[in-house]
Amino acid sequence: MVTHVPAEAQGDERGALLAFIEEQRGGIRRALLGLTEEQAASKPSASELSLSGLLKHVAEVEQGWIARAKQEPPAIKRDETNWHETFQLVDGESVESQLAYWEKVAAETEAYIRSVPSLDDTFPLPNDPWFPPEGRVSVRWLCLHLIRETARHAGHADIIRESLDGKTAFELVALEHAG
Repeated sequence: MVTHVPAEAQGDERGALLAFIEEQRGGIRRALLGLTEEQAASKPSASELSLSGLLKHVAEVEQGWIARAKQEPPAIKRDETNWHETFQLVDGESVESQLAYWEKVAAETEAYIRSVPSLDDTFPLPNDPWFPPEGRVSVRWLCLHLIRETARHAGHADIIRESLDGKTAFELVALEHAG
């Protein structure tokens, strides 16, 4: 798990963007180190967020955006009836299964970003009320959005983990390197 993003190879903007996405994924993965399923599912703050719920959410969101960029439907369609399930493990899901799923999604993200002819290529936004009608975004925008989305939730994960057992990101990095 990345804790420092090195400078990209000369001209490798894709590599730099992918490295920053991976750095933020690492923050969420680290927050789960050494926890039981029960601890990962607990909600120790005023929020309804749990570490396992955040893990599921970021993996699902990443998969959904890559699918949209490929102009395919997301693997899981969310609406008002099931939106709450994006933040909780259900039907036999576990931290381990979600980590494995996210690893697969991350590989698909890297393969897609590396394969598009240009980061300037665009794709249509979904026809949802919170997006502009007939809006389009670039693959570069997609990468930046994934960095922002994952970083936001990595920050949440830091707070939740520290609320659970007092471990900070610095201690978790040491634990990660010791293990």
